[in-house]
Parts: sequence; C-alpha cells; structure tokens
Amino acid sequence: MSKEESNQDTFYDSRGAYEQFLDEVIGTEVVWGLSDGENWAICDSEDFDEREVIPFWSNEKHAARLCVGEWSVYKPTAIRFDDFVDAWLHGMNEDQVLAGVNWDEDLNGAEIEPILLIDDLLEGE
Repeated sequence: MSKEESNQDTFYDSRGAYEQFLDEVIGTEVVWGLSDGENWAICDSEDFDEREVIPFWSNEKHAARLCVGEWSVYKPTAIRFDDFVDAWLHGMNEDQVLAGVNWDEDLNGAEIEPILLIDDLLEGE
C-alpha cells in the first residue's frame, strides 16, 4: 500500500469516527473524557506544532480503552452536552486547544478546532 493510500484510509477512518461522535453525542447528550479526578488527559497535537489536544469520546466504552499504560491513572468521566459546548469548547477555543474525537488506542483520529466542533454539534441537534 502506498503512503497516499494509507493517508486516505486514515482520513476515512477518522471521518467515520467523527461522524459517529457527532451522532452519539447528539443522541445521548453526553461526552466522555479521561480524568484522574483533578486533571484531564491532554497531549501534544500530531497535526499542528505547538498545539495541545484534549481527547473526547462519544461513549464510555471507547474512552475506557485508552486507560492503559501512561494513561492508566485516568478514568472515563462524563460531561453533559451543554457543559461541553458552553464551557469546554468555548474555553478550549480561547486557549487554542484542539479537540480529539473518538481516538483509537494508538491515539489516531481527528483533531478538530473547537469552534468547528461546536458548529457541527449544534447543526446536528
């Protein structure tokens, strides 16, 4: 498989995970992050220099898959939809922190500008 084909596969997988995130979050009105009770999981962006990403998932099961190794101190933690949009995403936008969406166990997935995620979530309601 060529690098171009591999990149296309990754794009489509990320896009599908993003669509799943939107559908599930709009349906359940819950977003899942990883917290140790005081801090939230965060990491450096793979796509943008000097940017950080906070990963989120559309269900507890997917979030729990990442609570291993270095992130074993974290537990899936629910965030209400309204809080996610009004507080989290607006604050992340001000701080220029990206949202990671439905990442897999290798931290592969979409990195989205918070303002774009707000638009997509509210458009789908």
